Amino acid sequence: MSTGPIVPDRPDQPGRAVPGGVSPDGATPAARDLGTPTPGETNPPELSSGSAPTEPESDEPPRAGTAAGAGSAAAPVGVVAAGAGQGTGASADDPTRRRGVRAEQAVLRLARPYLGRLVGAGLLAAATEFAGLALMATATWLLMSAAGRPPLDRLTVAIVAVRALAISRGVFRYTERLAGHDAVLRLITDVRARVFATLAVRRDAAAQRSGDALSRLVSDVEAVQDLLLRVLVPGAAAALVGALAVAGAALISPPAAGVLAAGLLVAGVALPALATGLTRRAAAEVAPLRGALAVDAIDLTHGAADLAAFGATGRALATAERRARRLARLERRLAATGFAVDAAGVLVGGATAAAVVLVALRAGVGGVLVGVLAVGALAAVEIASALVGAARQWTQLRAALVRVAALLGEPVPAPGAEPARAPGTAPVPGGGAATGAAAGRAAVADGPHDLRFDQVGVRYRPGAAPALDGVSLDLPAGSRVAVVGPSGAGKSTLAAVLTGAVRPDGGRVTLDGRDLSEYPAEELPRAIGGLLAEAYVFHASVRENLLLGRPRADEAELTAATRAAGLLDWVRSQPEGWDTMVGEEGGQLSGGQRQRLALARALLAAPAVLVLDEPTEGLDPAAADAVLASALAATPPGHSVLLITHRLSGLAELDEIVVLDAGRVAQRGRHAELMARPGWYREQWLLQAAAERGYMALTP
Repeated sequence: MSTGPIVPDRPDQPGRAVPGGVSPDGATPAARDLGTPTPGETNPPELSSGSAPTEPESDEPPRAGTAAGAGSAAAPVGVVAAGAGQGTGASADDPTRRRGVRAEQAVLRLARPYLGRLVGAGLLAAATEFAGLALMATATWLLMSAAGRPPLDRLTVAIVAVRALAISRGVFRYTERLAGHDAVLRLITDVRARVFATLAVRRDAAAQRSGDALSRLVSDVEAVQDLLLRVLVPGAAAALVGALAVAGAALISPPAAGVLAAGLLVAGVALPALATGLTRRAAAEVAPLRGALAVDAIDLTHGAADLAAFGATGRALATAERRARRLARLERRLAATGFAVDAAGVLVGGATAAAVVLVALRAGVGGVLVGVLAVGALAAVEIASALVGAARQWTQLRAALVRVAALLGEPVPAPGAEPARAPGTAPVPGGGAATGAAAGRAAVADGPHDLRFDQVGVRYRPGAAPALDGVSLDLPAGSRVAVVGPSGAGKSTLAAVLTGAVRPDGGRVTLDGRDLSEYPAEELPRAIGGLLAEAYVFHASVRENLLLGRPRADEAELTAATRAAGLLDWVRSQPEGWDTMVGEEGGQLSGGQRQRLALARALLAAPAVLVLDEPTEGLDPAAADAVLASALAATPPGHSVLLITHRLSGLAELDEIVVLDAGRVAQRGRHAELMARPGWYREQWLLQAAAERGYMALTP
């Protein structure tokens, strides 16, 4: 969640929220509905065109005609039929259904390396169920036969079989769980790493909420585990054991086997289809609602102080409570439906057993075998009822699987590849999309680099004013250039384009004459980096935060970087020194200390092109001037500096100052040149100088 304030009419802050504050559309952050994005937010993938929007804010049930969610053709026997034609009127060409198919295909493709383990788990599950069925049938034969007091040797085999089946059932169950969870946990590790990598390289997801991303990474990824362990494996095992049960009954009485087959079809096909049809619409809303509640939790937790300050706590809580009530109501509805279908399964089992007994008696089957058929029929129908649970679970998982597949479907860049571009976003610098192939890409050489902006333009939303409009800028090796201007002029957008966080709509950004898109994305931070807006400080020690800039830095290098950032005295004054914990998001530091820690990390990284976005924010004028001068002096010879700042003091020695206004270059030149002619720079410099003289006069 962003913690910075919203700047009115600033296009380079799409959909940013202030905890407890009011966004440009007049909504508090917690009041933003995942299903109906406010202006400036984009639909999440699962609510894009063709899928059903959720309505978490309403206490009413979904309106008739709402799309039900994604279907699937990858379900086990009995579950496939459950997804067809249940109350939605969706045709085979329904894009929602196609997304469900693609979602499961994407997951199952990742499961191919573990196919042997999964097949083994399925066979072990089938063996477990078959052992249970055989145990019931054998025990029934043993008890009914023992009632006639036969010689003990006639019962010995059955006694041993009962013991063996009882023991083997437990062994099979244990090994099935061991094999299944081993395969699935390996797969989950791959899926979670893939999802994390996709989220990490997404450069165009500025409007994506962190709570929803967390929900995708945790609870939605767990749906992959449930798909395999609670749908595919038990469903396939139940189908296989059901077929074996019918074959075994046919050896005793073919007519009774036919009745048993009919009962298994009702329990394993009709009831799963009914369960899917009854729960589809409600289940499709659960995953997006859970993501929305995760967003609410982050907004309410991180923004508690601001919500209270603006008197918005009650409204934010009410919105979250309405969403929670909606989710609870949906889950109660799903539970009630499940109970009703399970009860119907019990009735089907009893009716099937009774029908098998009647048919067997009419066929002249002996009394003991009739009992075996009756108990076997009950056990077989109970096993087939696992398909009902699999179908119900599958229905509830589809929305989460679609959300995961939306990330799995985005290619994770291979070494040297550019991140995938989402539909509707700007092309990569220099025109064409990245190919994803590392071949032919230029390596980032060590040493100084020449950087150039050539007529770069950025527009965040169609029809909105451009954040950058035809900006050209040269940053030769070893040069130092400042970019200044009023708030919303496009300064931070310029830095974001340079670091790859934003892709321009037009123009080119070149490094040593080659377009940035020609360089491997993972190598660019060695050449271009630094202190960006809202730099993140991790809940770790000072040392660990600094070592992100250069993992192998020694203490002398840490000392030099913190001295240049004006933080060394503070570090030495702490009892734990470099091991001082800074708290979550640097919460145990002042604003100035947090900024200097981030500045020290940037100086330690020492990229060839150092970007400093407001490096002295939160510091008093005297400290700001001292820290800026020290940071510039610490920059290695031949390295360039792009300084973005609102403060105009301390810029006299820079090679060039560029004034941006409304995304365009309004003025440029050295400090003395800009002070010699009327314009924004001279006016602001005089105003700031007067204000700082007044501040210094009041300082004891």
